[in-house]
Amino acid sequence: MGWAEWAEWAGQRVGEPSARVPVRLLAAIALSVALAPLNSTMVAVALPEMARTLPVDSGALRQALVTSYLLTNIVLQSPGGKLGDRLGHRRALGLGQLLLGLGAALAYLWPVLTVLTVARVVMAAGGAIMVPSATALLRTELPPEVRGRAFGIFGAVMGVSAGVGPTLGAQLVAHFGWTSIFLANVPVLLVSAALAHAGASPPRAAAAAAVGAVGPAPRAPRFDLLGSVLLGASLVGLVLGLEHAHLRWAAALGVLGFVPFVLWERRAADPVVDFSLFRLRAFVGGSLIIALQNFAMYAMIFELPQVAGRLFAVGPRDVGNTLLTMMGTMVVVSLVAGRASDTFGPRAVALSGCVLALSGMALLATRPLGAMTDAIPALVMLGAGMGLSNAPSQAAAMGDVPREKSGMAAGLTSTMRYMGGVAGLTVLGLVLTDRPEGEVVMREHTTATLIFCAALAVAIGCTFLLPGRAASTKTAGAR
Repeated sequence: MGWAEWAEWAGQRVGEPSARVPVRLLAAIALSVALAPLNSTMVAVALPEMARTLPVDSGALRQALVTSYLLTNIVLQSPGGKLGDRLGHRRALGLGQLLLGLGAALAYLWPVLTVLTVARVVMAAGGAIMVPSATALLRTELPPEVRGRAFGIFGAVMGVSAGVGPTLGAQLVAHFGWTSIFLANVPVLLVSAALAHAGASPPRAAAAAAVGAVGPAPRAPRFDLLGSVLLGASLVGLVLGLEHAHLRWAAALGVLGFVPFVLWERRAADPVVDFSLFRLRAFVGGSLIIALQNFAMYAMIFELPQVAGRLFAVGPRDVGNTLLTMMGTMVVVSLVAGRASDTFGPRAVALSGCVLALSGMALLATRPLGAMTDAIPALVMLGAGMGLSNAPSQAAAMGDVPREKSGMAAGLTSTMRYMGGVAGLTVLGLVLTDRPEGEVVMREHTTATLIFCAALAVAIGCTFLLPGRAASTKTAGAR
C-alpha cells in the first residue's frame, strides 16, 4: 500500500476539509526517514573495499565510520527533537536534510579517512534531527483517526530501508565504487526537501501567535546547551562501557553523569528533556515497549548468525535469508497494524503483538535447532508480533504528549530505542562465547533467548499503560 492510497483512505474516513492529509509532506517524511537506516547498513558492505582503497586497518575504519555514526545518532536524538520544537518541525526537517546532504557530498568529494569521519558525524547529526522531526510531524500534522496507519507505514519504510541497505550498497559499490554510497543520498534529499516545503503553510502555533499578537513576542529562553552536553557525555560513557568490557568504568561514569543532568534539567528555563513527560502513561508505556522490543530484536539479528556459524556449515547469505523472514513479516504486518490500531485502539493491538512476539521468542528458545531453517517459524511469529505492536505503541506514545513537546518526545523515544539495542548487544557479549561444542552453543542460545523472553514479558505489561480505542480518541482530540 503506497502513500497516495493511504492518503485517499484517510481523507475518505475523516471526510472534513480540515482533516485532509498532507500527501507531499508524508512522501517527504518517507524519503527522509528511509535514509537513516540506509546509511547505517549500506556502509557495512563497503568497508572491505574502503579498507583496500584508502588503505587503513579495517578495525580503525569501523571505529571511525560506524561507531562515530552510532554515537552521534544516540547523543543527538533528544537535542535534535528539542530543536524541532523550537524552530518548527518542517524547518528542523530541512536543517537535518541539509546537514545529511552536506556530509554525504563531503564524503564523496574528499574520500580520505579524516574527512570521511567528519562527514559521517555530520550525516549522523542530520539524521538525528530528521527522524525526531519526521515523527513529530506525524503527530502534529495528522488527525488522530489516521495516526496509527501513518506510524505503521513509518515503521515499514524504515524496516524496508534497513533490509535493502546491504543489497543496495553492494550494487552501488560494484558498479560505481564505494564513494557512490554517499552520493546516492543527494538526489533523494533534494526530492524530499522539495516535497516537504512545496506549498508549506506556516505552523499553526506561529500563525495563531501572529494573528493574536499585540506587541513584540517574548524572547525565548536560550537553547539548553549545557543540558545537551551533560546528556551526551552520559550517553557516550554508557554506550562505550556497555559495548566494550574494558571500558565498564565509562558506563559507571555515564550513569553517575545523569545525576548532574537531572539536577540541571529541573532548573533549566527550557530543558532539553522535560521529565513531566514521564508522568504520561501512554508515553511511558509506548516508549518502553519500543525499547524492550528493540532490545530483543536487534540482539537476535546478531545472535542467530553467531549460533549458526558455530552449529552449521552455513554462509552469511543463508543466515541473511533466514533473518529476512522476520524482517519481511514485520514490514508487512506493520501496515496492517496501523489500520487495526486506528480501528480497535492501541492497547488491544499492541497487546496482541507483544503476546505473539513473546510466543515466537519462547519457541525459538525451546525448539531444538537441527538446521537454520528450524528457526523460521519462530522468526515469523517474532516479526509479526513486533510489526503488530510497534505502530500502535509509537502512535499512542506520541499522541499522549502536548503538541509543543512532540519533538522532545520523539527524540526521547528514539534514544530509548537505540539504548535498547545497545543493551541487547551487551547481553550477547556476556552470554555468548566462541566454544564450538554443540551443547555449549545451545545452552548459550537458550540463555540469551530466555533473557529476551523476559524483556518481551515486561513489554506485555507495558501495553496496559496504553489507551483503549475510546480513551485514545478522547486523549488525542484533547491534545
